[in-house]
Amino acid sequence: METISITDPRAPAAMLATLRAGGLVIAPTETVYGCFADATNPDSVTKLLAYKRRPAGKAISVAVADQKTAEQYVSLTDQARAIYRNFLPGPVTVVSASRHLADRRLESEFGTLGIRIPGHDWLLSVLRSFASAVTATSANASSQKTPYTISDVLTRLSSKQKNLIDLIIDAGTLPKNPPSLVIDTTTSTPIVMRPNAAIDQFSSTTNQTYLTHDETETYALAGKLLLQNWSTLCQTGLIVALDGDLGAGKTTLTAGFGQFLGINAIINSPTYTYLKEYPYTKFEHNGTLYHLDAWTIDRPELLAALNLDACQKPSNLLVIEWYEQIAPFFQPRVPLLHLKLRVTDQTSRSITMEAQP
Repeated sequence: METISITDPRAPAAMLATLRAGGLVIAPTETVYGCFADATNPDSVTKLLAYKRRPAGKAISVAVADQKTAEQYVSLTDQARAIYRNFLPGPVTVVSASRHLADRRLESEFGTLGIRIPGHDWLLSVLRSFASAVTATSANASSQKTPYTISDVLTRLSSKQKNLIDLIIDAGTLPKNPPSLVIDTTTSTPIVMRPNAAIDQFSSTTNQTYLTHDETETYALAGKLLLQNWSTLCQTGLIVALDGDLGAGKTTLTAGFGQFLGINAIINSPTYTYLKEYPYTKFEHNGTLYHLDAWTIDRPELLAALNLDACQKPSNLLVIEWYEQIAPFFQPRVPLLHLKLRVTDQTSRSITMEAQP
């Protein structure tokens, strides 16, 4: 492992040579120290995944020098182009449909890829010379401290992880900027997967409405909404409250949650049993999806008999169909996401997510 100061004139050439040789580089961005490897080299990506110790299936974004290069790797929607035009280079990761030219292990399970164009002049100059995509993930191992110094990185690594690093570009202590905002532009309305307090243009103060045109799109939206709220689900548990007319797709959306969580059982309406439960393991977390049909629950004592408090625990997802039926006498103990479904035509649905208070 070699360390070079960012002010050393040899630093750009050293980073380029290391990337081209399949190595792993720790270098600064405008947010945090990042870990960079050739995103098209399977050996480099394998090395990166071993370093990050990230749970299987969790996507890793890539960095490029400009939009033209980005379009080699992803298909951009009009929404994505507007974000590129207005916010990049900068601390924004734009998720788009992948063209599958980067290593597939970097993609999400939805076939999407996050793209960064860093707002860091030194790093951008290296990326222009490399003329390809590199991984753009923070230099800390999964769940470790956000890295604003090289010490933040190295003091929390095992010897095995340290030995995977080929080059460090040291820029001293970085300003404590938050990690990049992550926004998925593959849905009818972009979904902020990770917020950034410095970019309030994407903060949601109004209801968000998404359109799905078939079951596949509904399943994908369900998964992305859970991924958006994954930290909350793991830390405290999560309630998803569903309302809409009969046939609006409440059970289909619940089945989409189940698919994302890797549940193989068929999820159907628990009308006659009130509550069904489905254990799951996802991203190394064990939990249970509880599915409640509240259509015939018309008094508090009937709801109390179901003991929903026991369902509201970290990593548990409680999905309630016909939520408005029990809302007057149900007291949530964990965060609640309220979705209202409406049929727009024979195959399409609108799903409105109410803004959080």
